[in-house]
Amino acid sequence: MSKELNIGLVGFGCVGSGLYEVLNKSKLIDATIKKIVVQDPYKERSISKTNFSFDINDILADDEINTVVELINDSDEAYKIVKKALESGKDVVSANKKLIAEHLDELIFIAAKNNASFLYEGAVAGSIPIIRNLEEYYNNDSLTSIEGIVNGTTNYILTKSNDGVDYDTALKEAQKLGFAELDPTLDVDGFDSKYKLVLLLKHAFGLNVAPEEVQNIGIRNVTKYEIAYANEKGYRIKLFSKAEKIGDNVVGFVAPHFVKKDHFAFGVDNEFNALVVEALFSDKQLFIGKGAGSYPTASAVLSDISALKFEYKYEYRKTSEDSQLSFTNDFFLKVYIGSPFVEAINQIPFYRVDELFQSDDYAYQTGWVKFSELEDYNLNHRKEISLVILPEPFKGSESLFSGKLERHRVALEV
Repeated sequence: MSKELNIGLVGFGCVGSGLYEVLNKSKLIDATIKKIVVQDPYKERSISKTNFSFDINDILADDEINTVVELINDSDEAYKIVKKALESGKDVVSANKKLIAEHLDELIFIAAKNNASFLYEGAVAGSIPIIRNLEEYYNNDSLTSIEGIVNGTTNYILTKSNDGVDYDTALKEAQKLGFAELDPTLDVDGFDSKYKLVLLLKHAFGLNVAPEEVQNIGIRNVTKYEIAYANEKGYRIKLFSKAEKIGDNVVGFVAPHFVKKDHFAFGVDNEFNALVVEALFSDKQLFIGKGAGSYPTASAVLSDISALKFEYKYEYRKTSEDSQLSFTNDFFLKVYIGSPFVEAINQIPFYRVDELFQSDDYAYQTGWVKFSELEDYNLNHRKEISLVILPEPFKGSESLFSGKLERHRVALEV
């Protein structure tokens, strides 16, 4: 049996205004936005100022409002609003991936304690219904990996870079189109993708992983030399959020990847997102859709609102105290490291070197590294080093690269 939804909308920016429009156009969902709370009373908006309030208590203290939709950028303020709403027994829909990733377990507990629902499909991959699919379709422990593009901004920039446009020009284009913020750090350094990966780890594998446990390496150091290498090998470069089972462990991180032509995400360009889910029985399945813009995220939020009509809640069936799975950064993978400075490349500890190249302008080295050791080099802040993951299967800590094998320090000539 469906229930009547009286919505308190917090925020009327890109997604909030999009939701207002699609909700008013939809004839299939009987839900009413009763109040809209915004911060700035002087900002010009697409509807009359009489529709807005500027005090969050106008929503939180209104007993007739049973659903709070939170769509603001400030994750700290959003946390306070979401927490109070759940404590008062109101259902909450949010698209704030940073807020959710940093406070998920606490908010799940509060929601359960107050018999409220907390939904956030719009927080991951825009219009792609990945969280609901992980909850409902992949509702057992047969998943082996999930990987793909979950940030439309970086995919747009890399699409242009793969076509020969330099990074700075591609970034400016993304900003002009509204895909990138004035300060693009969260996107281009992989933080946005990391927060989304934390949510995917929870729903795919039942793991509670704090954002600081997940390493993120962004795209701002991808140069024309990495693009040339990709073209030579028949690759394209994509920023992937990736999680994979290796034995009883799950590894997860965000980094640029060289992608082969036969990979499902090879031709996914511009602001589109794509996720490849692999399971023991269903093999690989591809989800693709727009990941940036007002309407794609608003459509995911609208889907959550529709689900609340029937009192839908995430069940988190994969989260179990008896689970043998654990999250780890202790594994080996094959990487490309490039730099104008040989000394910088030689700082990275390789366990096996497969390929070396050196010219007057640039050098690179490929081979196997221990992922946990890369964190010491803070690669987002090393402008002279470019790292891209090569398409080889990962190896666990018990592999042939552990034990007696020592690191290779002799590589390129200085």
